[in-house]
Amino acid sequence: MIQSTSFRLDAYRIRIELFNRSLKVIEHPHLSRIQNTEAAHYIEALAYDSTYYRNVGHQLKALIDQASSAVIDSGGERLVFGSPLEAAKLNIGDYRQMKNVGGQFPIGEVFTESQDLEAVNGRVRIFIFGDTNFAVNKPQKPITLEITHGRVSAVFDSTPAFDEVLANIRAIEGQIWVRELGFGMNRALTKDKTVSDIGTFERMCGVHLSLGAKHGLYNKPQIRRATARHHVDVFAATEKVFLDDRLIFQNDTWQVF
Repeated sequence: MIQSTSFRLDAYRIRIELFNRSLKVIEHPHLSRIQNTEAAHYIEALAYDSTYYRNVGHQLKALIDQASSAVIDSGGERLVFGSPLEAAKLNIGDYRQMKNVGGQFPIGEVFTESQDLEAVNGRVRIFIFGDTNFAVNKPQKPITLEITHGRVSAVFDSTPAFDEVLANIRAIEGQIWVRELGFGMNRALTKDKTVSDIGTFERMCGVHLSLGAKHGLYNKPQIRRATARHHVDVFAATEKVFLDDRLIFQNDTWQVF
């Protein structure tokens, strides 16, 4: 299913309706956001290395599910997830244990969040964020976020576009939660090889977080689904990732074996 934009009806997404009819679906949404110069990056990101995705993906999930903490080192700044993480979800093209076959492509991600949202503290440097047009926005220098009890408490080296993102979240939700902890695996997308669509770039090999209360796959007592509106992806300038004391990411590579 190829879409220039994302077609949504009031009650469901077309892909979900097709799943309900037992159809296998590969969805390519938002293609109008991919620039001509980015086409090669997008096509390369569609290549499927089953050995890499399945081995690394399942190993990441196993490590996440048993970890009691996590640390994101983004070049002198550390963001600490001081509680166990939620059971990880996989987007690795392995549908053997799943009801539906297919999904939004490109693929390559394992994601979770802190079981205790307020146990997330520290600082993280981000080099790309999704702006109000759902486009990849890369500031001239990384923006630093200070996180206190799971919420953005201060921002350094911000830009007008990022300030607008934060203002939009605060206007609806009153505060800015940090929710998703995503481990992207797609090696065709990197800090230097980007595409304009933020939903596609979410698969880049590295770490992304979400700002805003919306993350529908995990329920939290502090979050009311009815008032959770925002889920904005931001990408950490990640140098190292630790689960407990184990180093699992360095030199832009997952090191799980």
